[in-house]
Amino acid sequence: MKPFILEQTNWKQIKNTQYDIAILPWGATEPHNYHLPYGTDSLETSKVSQESAAKAWANGTKVMVLPVIPLGSQNPGQIDMPFCLHTPPSTQLMILKDIVRALNRQGIKKLVIINGHGGNDFKPMIRELLPQFPEMFLSLVEWFKITTSVNYFEEAGDHADEMETSVVMHYYPELVLPLDEAGEGTAKKHKLKAFREKTAWSPRPWDKVTEDTGIGNPKKATAEKGKRFVEEVTNKIAAYLTELALCDVNDLYE
Repeated sequence: MKPFILEQTNWKQIKNTQYDIAILPWGATEPHNYHLPYGTDSLETSKVSQESAAKAWANGTKVMVLPVIPLGSQNPGQIDMPFCLHTPPSTQLMILKDIVRALNRQGIKKLVIINGHGGNDFKPMIRELLPQFPEMFLSLVEWFKITTSVNYFEEAGDHADEMETSVVMHYYPELVLPLDEAGEGTAKKHKLKAFREKTAWSPRPWDKVTEDTGIGNPKKATAEKGKRFVEEVTNKIAAYLTELALCDVNDLYE
């Protein structure tokens, strides 16, 4: 049993510990090319959260990792794929609000959302909830954006790519099919210059962008690359958790 993972601990441990921070991992359930599991975002984010919490706990920081939420907001074209579970932002907000309300009532005033799915957008939700729960400190960590992936990986991408495949190979090697079975993750380019240059944005219609649901070639992925990457990511998250636990959230600016 690990005292910083809610699903693995017990009431005896919890009643005798004053926890400083709750961590909420949030992923998605969707196709990830041919070789990765549907639960990739949730599985990765849960492990990243737990590993970060373990490092923070070793530093004396009392953190608790909540069960991962596997319900993500999907792009058009993904929604119609079998067993892709689309949860719109309005539903995500209701779930998040219920969790914040429960923690606030229980006296746990610091919540860190660790997001592992690019389609999730928690910033407007946090802005909406803070006036309703002014005594709560809500913050967001998007673990896949924390460090520059080009320092670890050769092929760029953002879905079932070399980075994501490497991370799953590190954490869950038994869930990854041989890479010769993976699609190449080729993504079609937008015809409008403004979208290619990121002047404008619109959700990608997944069925028109990629044939194998991947964006980015996973063929050069290795478990060793994934391990090195998440080592830096979890070190940075753990340092943030320890700093947050020690700080006065009402006195954060110099």
